[in-house]
Amino acid sequence: MDDKLTHIPELKDGGAADSALPTNERPSCEKILLVEDLWESIAADASVMPIPESHKSELKRRLALFDHHPGDLISLEELKSGIINRKL
Repeated sequence: MDDKLTHIPELKDGGAADSALPTNERPSCEKILLVEDLWESIAADASVMPIPESHKSELKRRLALFDHHPGDLISLEELKSGIINRKL
């Protein structure tokens, strides 16, 4: 069990969370920690999750666009500046 969860009494010593307490009634800080732990367990096993063909196709499309028009890109600093300075 993730060390971040050891301060939650029900999860100390690797025990399961109190199943009598519905998730929507748990404190927000506990829900966030539980989601983080779940996400980390999914990410650790990401190799078994296939990349959809639509994602691969989109990446190829974007790379081809970059290859043909590399000067069309802007830096991160330019992007941030544009967002900060735009008028709504």
